[in-house]
This record gives sequence, C-alpha cells and structure tokens, in this order.
Amino acid sequence: MSGPNNTVYLSLGGNLGDPAASMATALRLLDADESTRVIAVSSLYRTPPWGKLDQPDFLNAAAEISTVLAPRALLDLCLEAERKLKRVREERWGPRLIDIDILVFGDRIIHETGLEVPHPRMLERAFVLAPLAEIAPELAVGGRSVTERLGAVDTSGIKRLSSGRDWWLG
Repeated sequence: MSGPNNTVYLSLGGNLGDPAASMATALRLLDADESTRVIAVSSLYRTPPWGKLDQPDFLNAAAEISTVLAPRALLDLCLEAERKLKRVREERWGPRLIDIDILVFGDRIIHETGLEVPHPRMLERAFVLAPLAEIAPELAVGGRSVTERLGAVDTSGIKRLSSGRDWWLG
C-alpha cells in the first residue's frame, strides 16, 4: 500500500444462501486487494429483518479496514466484491446475499450520489451499531461514541453468535 492510510469501518450483512460464507469471501476479496487491509472483524450477529419484515433473519458483522483508496474507489471495490458474489439489487431493504456499506471513512464527511459518509442511517440501526461497538466501542460518530449510540436504540432480537472474530479467515 502506498499513500496515506485511511481507517474505514464497514457494515456487512446478508440473509440469503450462506451469508457468513458470502461475508467472509467479501472480506477476503477486500483484504486481497493491494490497496486495502482488513484490520479487525466483529463476531457474527443474528438480527431480525429491518424495513421489510417478511424475510429471513440476517447475519451482520462490522469490519475495520485500512486503505489508501479514495472513498469512491473503495465503494467501487466493495460493489465489485458484491458483484463477484452475485448480489442482485432488487428491492430496498429486501433479502440479499451480501450487502457492504461504508459507515465511516476516517473523519471525512461525504455527500455524493450513491455515497454518504458517515452512513446516514447507521445511528438508528442496532444491526449496524452492535457489531461496530464490538470492534470500535469508543469510535465517535456525530459527537457520541458508538457504545453510547447503541444504548439509545432498540436491540431486541439481536444475538451475538459464538463465531469469534476469525470466522472470515476460513
């Protein structure tokens, strides 16, 4: 990797096929890119569907990565990983094989078409905050730590699985 390293936090999730395998493959694809390294990955979390309720539970995780890529280039790399895993974007909040969202990109604030950082809805979603709080409890978003933010949302139905944090290395 050359150039300045940016610390980035990602949210990963899915509820079709084998979401743990899809997320693990996505993380390995990102880690294999010469411009990006996976630094830490949360345990897996089983979470109830959000937005559209008539679908299977999700598995979710968070990852800390270090990258020299610009935000848009990292988004492209994440979307390419989704494509390689056959992600089809059919309905908003609907079932999916894999979903990768950029939550935080260093201290940058970005408002571009298709890319908003910090992620605009992360602070109201326990399925994002619970795994993120495991790997970055003191990370401040909007002036409050992720742990504080997690304490302010409904976490019912969210279960941390006994996967440990190396589940993605398979």
